Amino acid sequence: MNRKILVTGGAGFIASELAERLIADKDNYVVIVDNLLTGNLGKLPLSKQDNWKFIKCDVNVRRDISEIMMAFRFDYVFHYAAMVGVQKTLLEPVNVLKDIDGIKNIVTLSKNTGVKRIYFSSSSEIYGEPVEFPQNEYTTPLNSRLPYAIVKNVGESFLRAYQQEFGLEFTIFRFFNTYGPKQSQHFVISKFLIAALNNKDITIYGDGSQTRTFCYITDNIDACLEAFYSDKLVNDVANIGNNKEIPILTLAQEIIRLTKSKSKIVHLPPLKEGDMLGRRPDIRKMKALINKDLIPLEEGISRILKHGLFELKN
Repeated sequence: MNRKILVTGGAGFIASELAERLIADKDNYVVIVDNLLTGNLGKLPLSKQDNWKFIKCDVNVRRDISEIMMAFRFDYVFHYAAMVGVQKTLLEPVNVLKDIDGIKNIVTLSKNTGVKRIYFSSSSEIYGEPVEFPQNEYTTPLNSRLPYAIVKNVGESFLRAYQQEFGLEFTIFRFFNTYGPKQSQHFVISKFLIAALNNKDITIYGDGSQTRTFCYITDNIDACLEAFYSDKLVNDVANIGNNKEIPILTLAQEIIRLTKSKSKIVHLPPLKEGDMLGRRPDIRKMKALINKDLIPLEEGISRILKHGLFELKN
């Protein structure tokens, strides 16, 4: 086993899929950590290979994560641990800000234990209300004032500072809406699907004209692993997402059609904050990584329906 890899937040949706793919390569030894506040043990890899282990750990607690990083001396870190979900992060802003401690712990311990590179899950939320379409990694201002987005921006700043001062390499992935079978029920596609499958009302904030793009999980992982294995995007940032926009109302209608549901669409008052009017990433860097057509939304939803893992609660 040539590479020792730490995956934080590895019982969460995207990180668990990433860890599973990393474990499939027997040259990797993968340690997955998660505090299980929003992660779920049911999302951990099913692999019976001996090149991975799970340790319950809160990366925001320096003593806990330092013991692990000092013991294993990782080559690479994928720092994906974070409180996620618009509603949850709006309701618990102080807990969101605690994730800055985790970022600080990861970068300082990585510097001190010989980590070669940190891969960081940032977010499209840092762009705030877009002032240009599509959102470009370099030219679009990062103007969000939400705690979740600010924490991601702080994380990016930590990585750039540690690279400049100590030579610690980084790669930043700015994730736009990613979906798949293991996604928590609190996110829009999962929430709509669960409602539709149970013939319950699908609720939409506002008139549903706000647009989003949706990236199927395998496209996300393919791009990130290509950057990892090919040493691309070193000390750089890339949007990871799909660039096909769809209004939320149309998404709800499409899910009702695909599930043959009797659900009705119910409109709620618009959110006061956190529900941007539009999202569309510039994905030229991502397309250069994987050089293939991205999975269309209808196909991705069909894959989820075949998979059927909606009993996962977190």
